[in-house]
Amino acid sequence: MKFLQRDRDVCEELLPGLAGRLAEVPFDRLESPESSTIPLFRDHGGTNLLVPRAFGGIGASALEAVRVIRALASLAPSMAVATAMHHFSVGMLYAVGPLYESTTDIRASVLDVLAKNRLLIASGFAEGRSGRGILSPTVEAREVPGGYLVTGSKKPCSLSRSMDLLTASVAVRGDDGATEMGLLVLPADRPGISVHDFWSTFPLVAAESDEVRLDDVFVEAEHILRTPPNAAEKLDELNEAGVIWFQMIIAASYTGVASALVDLVLRNGRGSAAERAQLCLLIETAAFLVEGVARRIMDGDLGNDCAAASLFTRFSVQDIITRTVGQAVEMLGGMAYIASPKIAYLASAAQAIVFHPPSRTSMSEAVDDYFAGKPLFFS
Repeated sequence: MKFLQRDRDVCEELLPGLAGRLAEVPFDRLESPESSTIPLFRDHGGTNLLVPRAFGGIGASALEAVRVIRALASLAPSMAVATAMHHFSVGMLYAVGPLYESTTDIRASVLDVLAKNRLLIASGFAEGRSGRGILSPTVEAREVPGGYLVTGSKKPCSLSRSMDLLTASVAVRGDDGATEMGLLVLPADRPGISVHDFWSTFPLVAAESDEVRLDDVFVEAEHILRTPPNAAEKLDELNEAGVIWFQMIIAASYTGVASALVDLVLRNGRGSAAERAQLCLLIETAAFLVEGVARRIMDGDLGNDCAAASLFTRFSVQDIITRTVGQAVEMLGGMAYIASPKIAYLASAAQAIVFHPPSRTSMSEAVDDYFAGKPLFFS
């Protein structure tokens, strides 16, 4: 079997034609600010990959999803990184059922509309801020007659210029000044939502990772899912599910980016057979680690142990990617590096995995708590 063949086969089965269309576009155009990859992703149904079939989606399993994500990331890194938070948001929107039992109709409506119209969801969770919890609020809502006024900003926010919906964790402030966490689901064209330039570096520029600001955006009550008073245990479960899905999707995305460099080595026959085998051993180990988390999800294991495993996986994959990139660039050689901007681009883009939360320090503290018998939680 050829390198990446299994992942590409699953991608073709679930999103027919997308990989082929991406392969036809020159790489510099795929990764430019004017890239057409996100419209292609939408047109080929990528938005519905993780939407359950009951709502009209593709209903991919976690294992199928990570294989599709890896295949797409090897072809179009920015698109994969941009849509990672879309997949995460879909997963979290579906996961809130046990916590927000009174909002089943709202969730069903959102997922149904999302599937029918192939909508893209941008995420205003705390992703991107080292040391912050993935679900930690970055925006605040205060009650006003008829609903809430929401204020805050998210930077960077992938899909900022293509989003149809915005999801975010929200700190809902009460009359006594205390706050509780809620989940915001809002059309992206609401007055008061604006997008501002933020991303200034060249790697992953096509991910549309700019700043989204919310300035006193009026939100009807039904667009903020508030936690019940007795939801402490359920919040822990939601946090665990968020950690698991986020780390799995991010690890799959950057494994795919690094795989593109390995693919270049193999296609160009660089290095000895033993060196190429060692390079494949590295990146396939990363892929198998990610798939291990996916299999645990499919087995219904979304608890504290799986959350810890997802963190072990993410940081193991991160270290493997660093080794893989260094070895692949060396094997491709200096002349290839000079002649092809793609090599430097992929090497730089793959290393961006280190910027996703949690930081290694906060992860170490959380894992220390885990081995002391405490639940994982990033505050």
